[in-house]
Amino acid sequence: MGCWRVPGPVLALLLLLCPPPSPACPAACRCSPGEADCAERGLREVPWSLSTNTSTLWLGYNFITVLGPRSFPPLPGLRLLSLVHNRLELIHSQALLGLGALQELDLSHNHLSVLSPETFLPLTSLATLNLGSNRLGQLEPGVPGALPQLQALFLEDNPWVCSCSILPLWRWLSHNREKVREKTLLLCRVPEQLNKYPIMAFGDESFRQCQDTSLSPQHYIAFFIIGPFSFIASIFFCTFLGSLVVFYHSLRRESPCWRRPRVCRAH
Repeated sequence: MGCWRVPGPVLALLLLLCPPPSPACPAACRCSPGEADCAERGLREVPWSLSTNTSTLWLGYNFITVLGPRSFPPLPGLRLLSLVHNRLELIHSQALLGLGALQELDLSHNHLSVLSPETFLPLTSLATLNLGSNRLGQLEPGVPGALPQLQALFLEDNPWVCSCSILPLWRWLSHNREKVREKTLLLCRVPEQLNKYPIMAFGDESFRQCQDTSLSPQHYIAFFIIGPFSFIASIFFCTFLGSLVVFYHSLRRESPCWRRPRVCRAH
């Protein structure tokens, strides 16, 4: 029997009508509809062969240290992302692009010490952010401020430095108490005399010594007006004083009688 062949134009039409199958589940993951479980797989980076229909992605208990630019494949429907218990030290400002539908992000139990507000700008739908158990000594208030839908923020178990530099964050926390979870576990680590002191227990009087050292426009105007006059006046004063000294020395050289009156006395 001869082989039945599909005409070329018909085959092309069938290929157009039947889209290619969705990407297979990454070999290191276990997948179910809408969910990819890639936890405890020894991963050092985010796998890219994820279905675009993924809404939940578990990446905890791996060895991921850096999230570089566009670390994630297009995941327009991702709602939950867990990166707990990795070794994250750095998150690039463009690492989370394309995750605008994300609602919950868990970055707890990592090695993060610095975070940029720009990193979180793409997360316009994020409601829960967990930064607990990291190495954060400071945090720009612009980080939570970049999340318009934020409802729950976890910051416990970080080595917070309770100096004047924490004042902007304390102000944000004080005005958004309803969003801060585990408040009693938000404790100072440095300086030693404030070790384990609750940050939320501070009041306005605690920061009285933290004066704003920035100069107002009036200060700059005064400096521009007074500065040149002071400079010119100092030149005139120094010139006058120098002239007196020169005049005094010239008198001493030209008048020996002034120095030895007995020698010049009239006979």
